[in-house]
Amino acid sequence: MVRPPAGEFYGATLRALVGNGVPLLVGGAFALKFYAGVNRDTKDLDVFIRDRDVAHACKVLEAEGFRTELTFPHWLGKAWCGEHFVDIIFSSANGLCPVDDEWFEHAVKCTLFDAPVLLCPIEEVIWTKCFVMERERFDGADICHLIEAKGETIDWRRLLDRFGAHWRVLLGHLAFFAFAYPGSRHKVPHWVIDELAGHLAREHHPELPGLCQGTLVSREQYLVDLRERGYADARVAPFGNVPEQQIAHWTDAIGKIK
Repeated sequence: MVRPPAGEFYGATLRALVGNGVPLLVGGAFALKFYAGVNRDTKDLDVFIRDRDVAHACKVLEAEGFRTELTFPHWLGKAWCGEHFVDIIFSSANGLCPVDDEWFEHAVKCTLFDAPVLLCPIEEVIWTKCFVMERERFDGADICHLIEAKGETIDWRRLLDRFGAHWRVLLGHLAFFAFAYPGSRHKVPHWVIDELAGHLAREHHPELPGLCQGTLVSREQYLVDLRERGYADARVAPFGNVPEQQIAHWTDAIGKIK
């Protein structure tokens, strides 16, 4: 559900961006409603764009009288109209899920607030949500709802390829889905579980000792491992691609910006 003042702002934002040639996709609560039928009273609009289009998008929205900021330069900007805001998302906080051409190639057309837009593909919605496991926000139920609603039409090969070396995260969510919806386990193809379980069975020894990958799913809950236990952060080089100063900026915002 979107209340009128916010809806007017969201519509103006979408029409301005589309009208000025900024390629975009809509995600968040609107994508969840479209794919899974889950209605949610949303506090914002999530707009996904490529990194190269961020400056143009901000310029367009500023021309409309909205205030913009590059809140976290490695993944997120915002546009404000009074108390209402739009998230301008071009990657993920952990650096693993940049918005690239594949998002647009598999997007779904729809009309939102009288603007013709594209919705984030369900595979990318699941991919990004799988890495959200904070104390205050865990997207596991959203993933279960998406699979229960659309499991039989998901491009599972493409989804697995998106996870790459981080396939364990997907396997964990699929195990939880099977627990949440025991009567719908058939909606995840057997070959998907077989392939992921096969990866697990072929592991013979620990990989990358001293590395903490927990930071890829929670920015706060594994700080003790980095600060007190000598673990390396999987988000930064040589393991990840997020600059250390941006990690520090993202960490400093804990409890301030959701």
